[in-house]
Amino acid sequence: MADPAAGPPPFHAAVADDIVVWSSDYLSYRWSDDHPMNPTRLDLTMALARGIGVLDGVELVEPTAASDTELLRIHTPAYIEAVKRAPDKGLSILHPDSVEHGLGSDDNPVFRQMHEASAMLTGGTLAAAREVAAGRARRAVSIGGGMHHAMPDWASGFCVYNDAAIAISWLLDNGFDRIAYVDVDAHHGDGVQHAFLGDPRVLTVSLHQHPATLWPNTGWSTEVGSGAAEGMSINVPLLPGTGDRLWLRAFHAVVPGAIAAFKPQIIVSQCGVDSHREDPLADLALTVDGQNAAFLAMRDLADEHSEGRWIAVGGGGYGLVRVVPRAWTHLIAAALGRPVDPMLALPDSWREQVRSLAPSIDLPQVMGDGGDVDYPAWDGPGGAAAGGTDAPDRALERVDSAILATRRAAFPLLGLDPEDPRD
Repeated sequence: MADPAAGPPPFHAAVADDIVVWSSDYLSYRWSDDHPMNPTRLDLTMALARGIGVLDGVELVEPTAASDTELLRIHTPAYIEAVKRAPDKGLSILHPDSVEHGLGSDDNPVFRQMHEASAMLTGGTLAAAREVAAGRARRAVSIGGGMHHAMPDWASGFCVYNDAAIAISWLLDNGFDRIAYVDVDAHHGDGVQHAFLGDPRVLTVSLHQHPATLWPNTGWSTEVGSGAAEGMSINVPLLPGTGDRLWLRAFHAVVPGAIAAFKPQIIVSQCGVDSHREDPLADLALTVDGQNAAFLAMRDLADEHSEGRWIAVGGGGYGLVRVVPRAWTHLIAAALGRPVDPMLALPDSWREQVRSLAPSIDLPQVMGDGGDVDYPAWDGPGGAAAGGTDAPDRALERVDSAILATRRAAFPLLGLDPEDPRD
């Protein structure tokens, strides 16, 4: 184990690679044939990234499954054993009395090799953490990760093992003592927040659909951490229908200031894309263009504050064909520093692959949605709430209300002025 007091090891830009962690074993994380989280989205993402050349010349990093010792960083022994034995017990929603630790529920049906598949996703995020911590990589992305709802002894929200929390715990024992976790999934990053609620070494930031309107019904602006970690949990709840420009307004009104005040040594990003306007399980209204703007903003914050150290993982996203592959191809491109033109046509080879799987799906033509990412910057209480017209812009007012509620709850605890847009 590295000496935490030594700080993160240096890397040299001339020799450190930006890496992609991938294993075909990720595809074994398959709940059921009709479950909304279908690993086809991962397969199609990698095929699209290859098809447009994003992965040309890139040697993928092959992970190994996380060990029980690594899983125990976050999860209880009883829970890990329950995951292992669940397939043999045949837990099922048809037998509700047999449901234990959240296994066998409608959201989390038991599947064969559940432990092995879940441990492999976790191993992928740990591999990314190890490469960055060792100075061999500056940026690392593993789209199989992002299982941010899993609790220490409970499967939750399609998540068995909380790979991001486990990787953060590992980083804390290997040279890092200021880690920022930024979660842009439509659902609140509750499991990671829970894991570090009282730990002042970890800043968790989550932008998500308002908890009054979406499961897990947590992530209110008043949730700011506890004890010595007050101010280390930051939540930005946004109302249904929030699109690119206003979502990005909220992001830039909160996240850069908090990151600058915290001064992280590394940023870990959960990049769920169920915030898309077509997602069947949430009600935000981002486009692929807006989501890519968020990825680039988190990468740029890592460049500015963390010597470029950035780990990006996947998460939610249930537009399995039309949305996730394009969005996460942009994520991979962002991590590799290979930007993709949103007007780039989808390759014929990829379109044929999709037609063989789902011939009736109407595919988009290009890598973007034509979204408007030229967001209006937040300029303080009441600054632009009128939208520059005589008639008030109600959507803008609602977003500004969310911004101000979050800033007033958390920013003073970080030594920042909640009403000063320069903070």
